[in-house]
Amino acid sequence: MVDDAASGDAATVRRRANALALAVLAQLAERPMHPYEIARTLKDRRKDESVRLNYGSLYSVITALVRDGFIEPAGTEQDGNRPQRTVYRLTAAGRTELDDWMRALLGAPVKEYPQFMAALSFLRLLGPDDVADLLRTRLVALRVKVRRIEDDLEDLDGVDGARGETSELAVAGSRYELAILRAELAYTDVLARRIADGTLGGIEAWRSAAR
Repeated sequence: MVDDAASGDAATVRRRANALALAVLAQLAERPMHPYEIARTLKDRRKDESVRLNYGSLYSVITALVRDGFIEPAGTEQDGNRPQRTVYRLTAAGRTELDDWMRALLGAPVKEYPQFMAALSFLRLLGPDDVADLLRTRLVALRVKVRRIEDDLEDLDGVDGARGETSELAVAGSRYELAILRAELAYTDVLARRIADGTLGGIEAWRSAAR
């Protein structure tokens, strides 16, 4: 029994490591859809900016969710001469899994491993001047990303003001991404400046080791 429980927990962890599975369950919680409609809806709502989406992975995820009993075929649809498409719907078990997964994601912070954090852990592999130059290059890219999201949010605010149809819920993910990018931008700017002006603690030993 213990082994079965451990195996079940491991399977849950593996499944919940794939945000695309969460996205599929979330879309099917709205209504039954075929895979192409799921992908199109995610793209239309820009959810592909927070969830890695490609058709090969999507079909693999759907197959796994059917296997686990979280979704099931609900029929087929056909558009003109195109091949029939299987429509899927959420099962009761899928609704429970979606609720549990969302509660876990929102209520309990987990350790993540961003690539930038890994690079910061090994700064000594490069010389201070190289690092400062690379960080300044990164700052340019970060500012572009921040400006793009700010512009997108301004456009959406304009639409909301005119029609009153979209709530803050629709842009919660974008506002979170913007906050993270702004924090990274501020930190990277300070780090690059302190390396360049020599005020970073330990920089002299770092510079000597890099020669």
